[in-house]
Amino acid sequence: MRHFSSHPFDDDKLKEECGVFGVVGVTDAANFVALGMHALQHRGQEAGGIITYAPEGGFSSAHRFGLVRDNFTRASLMETLPGTIGIGHVRYSTAGSKGATAIRDVQPFFGEFAMGGAAIAHNGNITNAEAIRRELIERGSIFQSSSDSECIIHLMARSIQKNIPERMKDALRRVEGAFSIVAMTRTKLIGVRDPLGVRPLMLGRLGDGWVLSSETCALDIIGAEFLREIEPGEMVVIDAKGIESFHPFEPKKPRFCLFEHVYFSRPDSILGGRSVYETRHQIGVELAIEAPVEADLVCPVPDSGTPAAIGYSQQSGIPFAMGIVRNQYMGRTFIEPSEQIRNMGVRLKLNVNRALIAGKRVVLVDDSVVRGTTSMKIKEMILDAGAAEVHFRIASPPTMWPCFYGVDTPEKEKLLASRMTEDEMCAFIGVDSLKFISLGGLYRAAGEAGGRNDASPQYCDACFSGDYPVAPTDMIVKGFALKAAE
Repeated sequence: MRHFSSHPFDDDKLKEECGVFGVVGVTDAANFVALGMHALQHRGQEAGGIITYAPEGGFSSAHRFGLVRDNFTRASLMETLPGTIGIGHVRYSTAGSKGATAIRDVQPFFGEFAMGGAAIAHNGNITNAEAIRRELIERGSIFQSSSDSECIIHLMARSIQKNIPERMKDALRRVEGAFSIVAMTRTKLIGVRDPLGVRPLMLGRLGDGWVLSSETCALDIIGAEFLREIEPGEMVVIDAKGIESFHPFEPKKPRFCLFEHVYFSRPDSILGGRSVYETRHQIGVELAIEAPVEADLVCPVPDSGTPAAIGYSQQSGIPFAMGIVRNQYMGRTFIEPSEQIRNMGVRLKLNVNRALIAGKRVVLVDDSVVRGTTSMKIKEMILDAGAAEVHFRIASPPTMWPCFYGVDTPEKEKLLASRMTEDEMCAFIGVDSLKFISLGGLYRAAGEAGGRNDASPQYCDACFSGDYPVAPTDMIVKGFALKAAE
């Protein structure tokens, strides 16, 4: 069976790699983990897994393809996952198998060590994983998956440290790239974030228990109190005695992923003490200042373009309207559609509100342009509905470079902005105007009043700037050319 994401006909969006969630000190941990995974479903729809521990039964696990709601809501399955500690993972493949993923690639991963078992769920991407994998195989390691994350388990196995947290520190000092990790032993819940803090990781409190999550929205769904973000380069170890904090890595200037604010995180989450919704709203305000246009309506490309469209409308004074309506229930309806159905493409997901659009000059606000194929289809739908003009305003700068830190990005030559100017993209898509927010404008929207510090950027913005904070070692070996120094 072929397994699609929740948007099976839209291959023109960047896909987040995964979400991680863990709880300790609660009754029926698996049910809380499943709820948390459901709230993080936007970060990965391909597969999910849960591992729990109960003293009377040891470690239990379940790994399934598809959505959380289709798997981890069945009592018959959840009853097989007893315990007061558990972790979970929702996956969209970035490293390892693509398309029809092997079940062995679905996290969390588990390892049995001399001092007991441990499970690990990883959000991000290890940029030197292939080099480490070759070294480990040469030394006798036998890998069960094609995932970069499994390297961490094997590095832990080879450590001579006496306990799991210390072995994890050893292992993570060897890896490069981005990692936010939730792990567990029989008694401990562990959270770790890489020194740059590229991917998010949150700490919450639930009664006498503790929670770790990729985003605050997953804390909200289980009624947990958001305490703070795990700091870049921090490891927390939580057990019945409480929480301990360590900083096992050489300190570095944080470079949190800027695209988390634009698209990946849910708008009801908090990142860096800032509402994601408010940042996206402010992006729209900045866009209206930078790229004004005479028009009759501002319409979002749902759902991710909506907050920015509201900001654009309010700043420009052009009325906001839901000119495009999203079919919320498409989901996995068409698992193996006919070619005729597949050719309908984006129309299966989006429909134009013709009564609003006809005769109007329309500003369409979207979060990004990757290949440009979806933008062309949406433009055609708007024109077919009788729009007089179509103007695209994009809530991120041109995506010119691939991400190697846990986002599924097309190869550089397949990114429209890497081979065309803004004017050329406008002509290619066939709209009356096309404007992207500037990188400085995006920084201002994210709370950096002075814009981007080019000498020492405050965020990871490699997909826009080509400024990679960690060298993508494996890709460079394969011939990937970094941006030439200016």
